[in-house]
Amino acid sequence: MKLKLIKLNSVSSTNNIAIKLIRQKKINPSIITAKKQRRGRGTRGKKWFSKKNNLFISIYFELNSKNLRIDQFALFNPHIIKSVLSKYTKKKIDIKRPNDLLINKDKISGILQEIIDCDNKKYLIIGIGINTLSYPKDQDFKSTSIAKWSNTTIKNDKILSDIKIAYEKFLSDINKYKFTYLKKKFCKG
Repeated sequence: MKLKLIKLNSVSSTNNIAIKLIRQKKINPSIITAKKQRRGRGTRGKKWFSKKNNLFISIYFELNSKNLRIDQFALFNPHIIKSVLSKYTKKKIDIKRPNDLLINKDKISGILQEIIDCDNKKYLIIGIGINTLSYPKDQDFKSTSIAKWSNTTIKNDKILSDIKIAYEKFLSDINKYKFTYLKKKFCKG
């Protein structure tokens, strides 16, 4: 399944843009990214601290898979992002359930999954914030960036492309395979 790429400069939240597009009936599976996010959101109403020039992404698509329940998608998201980001760091990335990625116990990424009902159809929005080049300091939690632990120059467009490809593969596979096969394939490490 191909994802339409939507690049924006500044948004309140990429998830908010996804919700707006779904309600406007612009329902082609898409990946939205923005250079700046003013009011990023995390789980349980928490704020995502969106430092400029990091990576802010929302992926949305209609939930019509016969092979996965809605709650099972949350299992795959951190594994998919971890597999992509692992190519850019010399350090091990750990998953902190349900939706954070850590290096040395410091947060590098958070994932927010939301479900939107529109015209009797359900749409999944996967919001992903990644500290690629910088990270917030003086917060209630420790964080770090991919760049701090990388041997290469970090380019957001390359990481975005890798995430797009990984999700296109995953979305193509969810209609072909059962949960146990998908878990074995996408939830390594």
